[in-house]
Amino acid sequence: MGILEIKDVGKRFGGLKALSDVNLSVQENTCHAIIGPNGAGKSTLLNCLVGKLIPDTGSVMFQGQSVLGRSPHEINQMGISRVFQTPEIFGDLTVFENMMIPLFAKRDGAYRLHAIESVSNERTLIEEAEKMLEEVNMLDKRHMHSASMSRGDKRRLEMAMCLVQEPKLLLLDEPTAGMARADTNNTIDLLKQIKDERDITIAIIEHDMHVVFSLADRITVLAQGTPLVEDAPENIKGHPKVQEAYLGEAH
Repeated sequence: MGILEIKDVGKRFGGLKALSDVNLSVQENTCHAIIGPNGAGKSTLLNCLVGKLIPDTGSVMFQGQSVLGRSPHEINQMGISRVFQTPEIFGDLTVFENMMIPLFAKRDGAYRLHAIESVSNERTLIEEAEKMLEEVNMLDKRHMHSASMSRGDKRRLEMAMCLVQEPKLLLLDEPTAGMARADTNNTIDLLKQIKDERDITIAIIEHDMHVVFSLADRITVLAQGTPLVEDAPENIKGHPKVQEAYLGEAH
């Protein structure tokens, strides 16, 4: 049994069938990619995993516990963190101040945007923030305002903010969207490092096949809300169902 078990999940929006009989098992400490053309149901499925949507049918179990009916905050507390397609950081704060926010939340159970003023009294949290920034190679940018950074650095900071919460499952929604190739490659390297060094499972939705085939241990292909194929990366490229449904190629 995997760390994440999705069974017979279905979701409709009016007359539109977004997901139908989705069955998916994500194994612990692997990277599982979910790919497919636009409208295949990838984002709908991800939203069902993090409490933004409730499936009409089926079950979603994380480490043997159902996530259905739980709030996004409760699901985060269970050990699931999500990185959104557009980096969700506070542009008017510095890199270091952004890092302090999830640390306050981790300790106090609530975000404290205005707690930054008392940061000098939070030596333990400061040390933890610095350690995390060093791990993602951003300690030298700690005083930069986030709004002035490249999209790649914003993504790196957002991942650091997720990782400091010590999730067991990291969900990535198009993490390299809009990036220059150099930033994309840096993100791939960072994710490989995270996967190798941490006790963490990664599930990724991504259109860039260079990213998918660089990271994934297993790939599920969706089309029209239904899984077509699930297999190892080396068996996916040439699969006739995949070629028919999704014309992306590894670069």
